[in-house]
Amino acid sequence: MVEYTAFNFHLHSMQLLRNPKPCVSLFHHLLRLKITPSCSCPSNHFSTVSTTDPTTTGPTTPTTSTSVLIDAGSSNRKPVDLWPGMFHSPAIYALWEARSSTLEKSDGPSLPKAPSRSRTTIFYNFSSDHMLREQYRNPWNHIRMGKLVEDFDALAGTVAFKHCSNEDGTARPLLLVTASVDKMVLTKPIHIDADLTIVGAVTWVGRSSMEIQLELIQSAQGNPNISNSPALVAKFTFVARDSATGKAAPINQVSPENEEERLLWEEAEERNKLRKRKNQEQKHGDCEDTSRLKALLAEARIFCDMPALANRDSILMTDTGLQNSFICQPQQRNIHGRIFGGFLMRRAFELAFSTAYAFAGAAPHFLEVDHVDFFKPVDVGNFLRLKSCVLYTEHDNSDEPLVNVEVVAHVTKPEHRSSEVSNRFYFTFGVDPEGIKNGLRIRHVVPATEEEARKVLERVDAENLTLVKKDGNLQVVKEHKSTPNTNV
Repeated sequence: MVEYTAFNFHLHSMQLLRNPKPCVSLFHHLLRLKITPSCSCPSNHFSTVSTTDPTTTGPTTPTTSTSVLIDAGSSNRKPVDLWPGMFHSPAIYALWEARSSTLEKSDGPSLPKAPSRSRTTIFYNFSSDHMLREQYRNPWNHIRMGKLVEDFDALAGTVAFKHCSNEDGTARPLLLVTASVDKMVLTKPIHIDADLTIVGAVTWVGRSSMEIQLELIQSAQGNPNISNSPALVAKFTFVARDSATGKAAPINQVSPENEEERLLWEEAEERNKLRKRKNQEQKHGDCEDTSRLKALLAEARIFCDMPALANRDSILMTDTGLQNSFICQPQQRNIHGRIFGGFLMRRAFELAFSTAYAFAGAAPHFLEVDHVDFFKPVDVGNFLRLKSCVLYTEHDNSDEPLVNVEVVAHVTKPEHRSSEVSNRFYFTFGVDPEGIKNGLRIRHVVPATEEEARKVLERVDAENLTLVKKDGNLQVVKEHKSTPNTNV
């Protein structure tokens, strides 16, 4: 297993190692890496990487007499234009640094690999590293989830890279890209002042795709308010493409070693089969949605035709939206030269958070990444537009309603007068119960067009929810709480 431990920043220590050239990199004077050969790996490319200072008392990884101490600025001895992501987080920078020296070797997939061969861990020493903690702190002194989501994608990519590597430590010339994020559920609060660990491993492999499960675990360290159970679990799907042809490329299969890993494989296999069935159903269309579409659009006609009589506890979906636009810069690229998927997830999360904030009237708290689709790659120089809206709200628990937000990314090419959807992101946020007690009102969202109504139905079905007529409003509720005579 590979462990990337606490990112402690010590400028004075770095200056003792070498005198860095000015204006070279954002991080070259901030990090120090300790590369320790690992006996469980065939090469030093996947050895233990630590960024802790020897003088600190925080958690450290085992070292040997052959340890080599270098500073992260060593990467800048190469031409700057060969290095991606100069302004990503320290975690991402260290992960990509560890992969940078791996040699490519044209070869087919090797024998099946155990999940332990690619299992990778990142450790965040938040309890004692003030500068690291400051990078992940939001204005409310909570964890900045967008930054963690970005790190999750980088860690999943590293796990995929290691699983597809050869036994001799070389890597096949593959493009490994994020295809989707099936689920990312926050099960308990994450504290900004307590150490945390993210662990990732391959759980399932198809012919050219793989599922990677990541778990975020926060150390209790004597705090009775923190348990050692996972605070967040995420499932990423990566696909492998031949770097020369761009076509799907076969990858190493996975060989579970114990009962838990076999169970994870079986669950992932079922999800893959279900995903294929849903794709087939969407291709053939579904006439049974007609009645639900009519019910969803009925209230919208009142907003459009008789706005003075519209329900004041409802709002049109189009009136909940926000958007932003930006040019994708070279500093945001990944090791393949395209825009890093984690960066796109972070920007989408931040827009979704702002959308929920403006809609609810109080700062929301993150609960889930419901789903993420990566349809097309985003390249450096692309003009990217992110558009968001509130799809629906859930009032099962009247004291803590939920807000579900969609963000759609469009690659826009003005010179070609074209715009294509590259990504879709879905997030769920909760609203502070204290705000509800103080009179905060969370409105129901009404789709005004058939396209908007279909988007609602798609997410309702994906989340196993149902539509119920209640108090004159069509509401989204958990399936088990619906009753037959009120279902739509």
